[in-house]
Amino acid sequence: MALDKIKMLEYCNAFSKNTLMETLNIEYIDAGPDFLVAKMPVNATVHQPMGLLHGGASVALAESVGSAASHFFINDQEQEVRGIEIAANHLKSIREGVVFGTARIIHKGRSIHLWEIKITDEAGNLISLCKLTNMVLTKEKK
Repeated sequence: MALDKIKMLEYCNAFSKNTLMETLNIEYIDAGPDFLVAKMPVNATVHQPMGLLHGGASVALAESVGSAASHFFINDQEQEVRGIEIAANHLKSIREGVVFGTARIIHKGRSIHLWEIKITDEAGNLISLCKLTNMVLTKEKK
């Protein structure tokens, strides 16, 4: 998808309506030729019982930003993206503030995209390190 930065961010934020991304208040905020950044507030809605950011919320942010980033490299009229594997290492906890998910392409093949997603806090501390594999599929004719 050959879109400029502003259009790409508008596109990503628009397709997040009425989805988990909207529920978690994930917003796409920056993009480049090989990366996409989204932010998510950390508050009680994404806490685990001990008052810390839930690892599942971090993984949801990582998969959301990594899957959206694959749209940089596909033709949305003919192709679609499916996350097929995600791995996450949670390295630091956070109770409040904002976390940022930055997806950077590691491998861009015709049918497989591999992304590294770093989840950081507002000070740049690494909260989680994730790896996402996306499969690029041909859309079925309807």
